[in-house]
Amino acid sequence: MLFDVIDASYLEDYKIKIKFDDGKEGIVDCRKYPKMGGVFSSLKDLKYFRRFYVNKELGTICWPDGQDIAPETLYAQIEK
Repeated sequence: MLFDVIDASYLEDYKIKIKFDDGKEGIVDCRKYPKMGGVFSSLKDLKYFRRFYVNKELGTICWPDGQDIAPETLYAQIEK
């Protein structure tokens, strides 16, 4: 079953607090994504990284240049 991100807030460094529509919530450390390069290269700029938003259509977090992380990936990576 796939759950959607309904809320997300910046904490520090590359950590985002995320809440899903099934009530699960916790912290996802996204520091590995900027190191992947490619479409995620611009996330190296922490100012840009902090510009993420919840895209209600996709049910996940996105950035202005079109990057996103699949909600199922975020769900699996969530830490309490």
